[in-house]
Amino acid sequence: MATNKKKILVTESMSQRGRALLNERDDIELIEFPNMISAKDFEAMLKAQAPVHGVALGATRFGETELEASGDMKVVTRIGVGYDAVDVPALSRRKVPLMVAGTANSPSVAEQALFMMLMLAKRAVEMHSIVKDGEWGSRLGKLPFDLFGKAVLIVGFGRIGTRTAKRCLAMEMNVLIYDPYKPASEIKSAGCEPVGDLDAELPRADFVSIHCPKTPETVGMFNAARMKRMKPSAYLINTARGGIVEEKALHEALVSGKLAGAGLDVFEQEPPPSGHSLFALPNVIMAPHVAGVTREAVDRMSEQTARNILSALDGQPIRQNVINPDVLG
Repeated sequence: MATNKKKILVTESMSQRGRALLNERDDIELIEFPNMISAKDFEAMLKAQAPVHGVALGATRFGETELEASGDMKVVTRIGVGYDAVDVPALSRRKVPLMVAGTANSPSVAEQALFMMLMLAKRAVEMHSIVKDGEWGSRLGKLPFDLFGKAVLIVGFGRIGTRTAKRCLAMEMNVLIYDPYKPASEIKSAGCEPVGDLDAELPRADFVSIHCPKTPETVGMFNAARMKRMKPSAYLINTARGGIVEEKALHEALVSGKLAGAGLDVFEQEPPPSGHSLFALPNVIMAPHVAGVTREAVDRMSEQTARNILSALDGQPIRQNVINPDVLG
């Protein structure tokens, strides 16, 4: 029997709040797929369920092959804001909007960036070990330091970079912003200092925190040459995307004393291979790409993703969340 329902594939990581918004509609059928599904299995699932009209992606790749398998794709969404795993030109050629979760997880990522700065400045891992291992007497030889008065250079002044800047200003840090796509007036009005030349300003920074998207322009942005410009007492924080920082160069800078430490939520390969060279370094703190995946953020992102899907299916996509607005006409 024929059905007029729109078929939406959602990853298992979509929260119940997001599902509830979609389930309220009697013209939508939800079908779940695993977060870590292989490309081959995902393509087979799309073909088996075709026509598929919408998809809510986690980390799953999506491009021409998946579009063809879907049959009648109307909207592709991400339960997040990064979209480097999506072939945007392929979607644009077929007039399919790609939509992201807007500001839903930006507070969470900004908190993680500040948390990593504090962890490194306060030498949290070492302090914990001193107490646990009974080395109290050595504590004055490993003094932590303040964020107060330190300079942080934030790369990227978008949804997350702006919130990270607010949190750093609250810590009474001097906040420098490098973002060639933002007017200096906007940066100044936020109480920060715009900088036009990244290489020239790196030597000033006590912390560098990366908040730009992964694009051909930013892949390998922090290579050996850039790290050499940073001062030996500086820390590098990456909660954006793996590949923006060259990990081999970072390892060399850390073991040679050219950098004091690093905080990484993202890696060139995820998950990173067993025995990765950075794992053994005491001046690196790591997280498994969860900066934007707090309990609250998952709910916010899932709800926004559901609203994105509904807006597109209803012919009025939420424009500010569309990555390829050329498809809107």
